[in-house]
Amino acid sequence: MLWVVRSLAPAWLPALLFAAVLFLPGCSLLPTKDAAESDATASPVASEGRAAGEAFTVDVQAPGTVRDYLERHLEIQRFRQVDDLGAIEISRLMVAAEANARELLNTLGYFTPTLTLELRDTPGGKAPREVRITVEPGPITQVSNVQIGFTGPIAEDPASESRRDAIRTGWALRAGQPFNQQAWDNAKAAALRNLTARRYPTGSILASQAEIDADRSEAKLSATYDSGPAFRFGPLVVHGNQRYPADNVRRLARVPTGADYDQQQLLDAQQRLASSGYFDSVFLTIDTQSDPLAAPVIAQLREAPLQRVVLGVGFTTDSGARLSIDHSHNDMPLLGWRAVSKLTLDRDTQSLGTEWSAIPDDNGWRSFSSALLKSEVSGSFTVDSGRLRGGRSQAGDHIDRSAFLQYDYAQNHGFNPPPSASALSLNWGWTGRYFDNAAAPTRGQGVALELAAGYTLSGEQLPFTRTYVRWVGFVPAGTVSNADRTQTRNARIQLRAEAGAVSAADRAQIPSTLNFLTGGDTTVRGYGYRSIGAVKPDGQVIAGRYLGVASVEWQRPFVYDGKLTAWESTVFVDVGAVADRPADLAAKVGVGVGARWASPIGPVQMDLAYGIQVHEFRFHLRLGFTF
Repeated sequence: MLWVVRSLAPAWLPALLFAAVLFLPGCSLLPTKDAAESDATASPVASEGRAAGEAFTVDVQAPGTVRDYLERHLEIQRFRQVDDLGAIEISRLMVAAEANARELLNTLGYFTPTLTLELRDTPGGKAPREVRITVEPGPITQVSNVQIGFTGPIAEDPASESRRDAIRTGWALRAGQPFNQQAWDNAKAAALRNLTARRYPTGSILASQAEIDADRSEAKLSATYDSGPAFRFGPLVVHGNQRYPADNVRRLARVPTGADYDQQQLLDAQQRLASSGYFDSVFLTIDTQSDPLAAPVIAQLREAPLQRVVLGVGFTTDSGARLSIDHSHNDMPLLGWRAVSKLTLDRDTQSLGTEWSAIPDDNGWRSFSSALLKSEVSGSFTVDSGRLRGGRSQAGDHIDRSAFLQYDYAQNHGFNPPPSASALSLNWGWTGRYFDNAAAPTRGQGVALELAAGYTLSGEQLPFTRTYVRWVGFVPAGTVSNADRTQTRNARIQLRAEAGAVSAADRAQIPSTLNFLTGGDTTVRGYGYRSIGAVKPDGQVIAGRYLGVASVEWQRPFVYDGKLTAWESTVFVDVGAVADRPADLAAKVGVGVGARWASPIGPVQMDLAYGIQVHEFRFHLRLGFTF
């Protein structure tokens, strides 16, 4: 038996079949006189005043995933509430139900099932009758061969050979895997997304076919894709701007005019505009009706108000409840810069800051200046500090750079505090992010480096340098699949490291805000926020000149009832140390378990950690991923 299947279960077919069965001559939903007499004899309970309700129930006897699927989608379920159906009408529905069940089983990859349908009287049950459907699905069909073809410029251009190979290699439903309709549809759609993601935005599926050999439980798949013309980015055409000139929009978006179309670059440009603060709504599209060699990029914008105040409340396990007030001004008088000011209050920190920034130039560099006043608990002391900063920064697709002059002042309060100090320094920063998903990464790595050189301004003026580096990486650690192996997700190991050093003479008075503390939700779990530092002879904790942190975390997708869920389980070990001399670094270790939830608003991280040196359990809760 050889079937050629293009759409295994048209949505209209079962309903049409049921309608045909029910409305054939002599098949009225209203029972005939003979049928009514037969029903009254067969089910006296119903005729003695059973309350109106279901005419019958449906009991599916099948393996778990098959049972769940049939119970959700069988058309006969729709007729249970027709409470005046008799045995004759239900029997006729059962004829259509068998065909409907076979169609549904086909979509799951079962083409040789054995079905038994029975109608039983259940006088004392929820309904007077029960339709029992017993299913032996038989062997699941396996993919035996896959053929992927192309037409259009992608098929004719020798330079596109690697692109064709990549689409074939990335095909999701491979030979040897179980066949089902959803996997087949998903594989075709994924290959189309791969095709249209770069150079060919108008690509389409020209033809697709699944040849099913039910006797051998094999499926031969073929799909042909038409690429359409290759597109290049043309000029940016702006609609909806009123306050800001189109050239400012162009510099913010940084669309690579003249480059091959790339959907990710278009999304990146859209995100740059959306996150700039100048617009409430941004939508970028490429005009596929124009010249493919210079297709205009259309920007539909809605500008944000000139000024805005945002009130925020939140909670962290590091600092407890938090209140914030943000004010933004998108076009400062005289300068034309954007200013963002923020007041933050929580249990341990109170801060007031402002940052002013210009529109970036054609190379993505912008001028900025900022000021910050802060009072925070730092180790065993309360530190009142101030910071002024001015320089240039550049935010790229994967790499951020900055260079700036910074003034720091810090005054410590408490019993026998360190002396107040101030310093002036030149700073350079570089951050590279190479993740598969910036918001919830499962592969890739990120690295950040900060270098500073300056002079202390309090007491004896002495030179100092400051170096800080942090890194996080995700390493695959096998795959986890659902019960029928139709879905898989990677388990992974997250590795994290930080290191910092302030080099100066022992007598140099370095502001404590330039030194290091660690501990908390994102560093060493099992310890309080910024509670790990250098220890003075009297036992008090201060910010230290040297820092080291390392972490290993195993993250594994969670399977429940044979299905992959939005949850993951974790096991981790964190180690951190801070001291004023490298020889004094003493590791503080935290171990624990946790859960990760891919919520609609971002990843939620929940951890229960035990601090080995402090002999305490701590719960840590965090929303989102940032680097």
